[in-house]
Amino acid sequence: MECDAQKLTSALADSTRFSIYQYVSNSREPVTVQDVAEHFSIHPNVARLHLTKLEDVNLLSSASDRSGKGGRPSRLYSLSDQVVSLQFPPRDYRLLADIAIESILSLGEAGEAALTKMGYRMGTEMAKRALKEFPLDENKASFEEKLEHIHRLVVAQGLKPDIEALQDGRLRFRVFNCTFSETAKRYPSSVCRMHNALLTGIFETYFGQIELREDESMLSGCRSCNYTVVRVPELDCQMSVD
Repeated sequence: MECDAQKLTSALADSTRFSIYQYVSNSREPVTVQDVAEHFSIHPNVARLHLTKLEDVNLLSSASDRSGKGGRPSRLYSLSDQVVSLQFPPRDYRLLADIAIESILSLGEAGEAALTKMGYRMGTEMAKRALKEFPLDENKASFEEKLEHIHRLVVAQGLKPDIEALQDGRLRFRVFNCTFSETAKRYPSSVCRMHNALLTGIFETYFGQIELREDESMLSGCRSCNYTVVRVPELDCQMSVD
């Protein structure tokens, strides 16, 4: 477990490689070595090395291009289906989540409250660990730097996030996959509240008190879980100055 965590941390520690992983994660279609090379203005061999490193630690997966186009077949890279967790192997993580959630929810309303509280604590602890791994002066860091930090943290948890600052002082936050997707199908309302609390814990570690509103959910057929983040002090101040 420790070895796997070290490999993941090492793979994402390189700024160029992390940017490439973000690029592939945010792409709606698989990408080629040439796509990455052109986007980052690097040699294809360098792009291939970074992609291979990311595939070696199961952050990405690749397949041969079977489009039937002429020329030498290229490889297509996309986000791995494997749920990324720095604490547990994916199968153990899902099993632990199922058992823990079932046990907690068996306690009724008290269990529901405890699950939500657990989600919030998990989010704050994840954010605190990220701050230790990638130090950030919270008093001097810009709003954009904090958003980049949050994005890096959420990506490292195996999610595909999109964060956009809106002109009215809010944030639009979207997630295109879910760490708890299988468990959420069995306990949709409870797990979604817990995941909402987890994300709230992450945002509040960086910005103080916020409100995270869930606008749409993948469980209802949407392509992503969409949230609105309101009452972010740094953004409000920034907008008033502008």
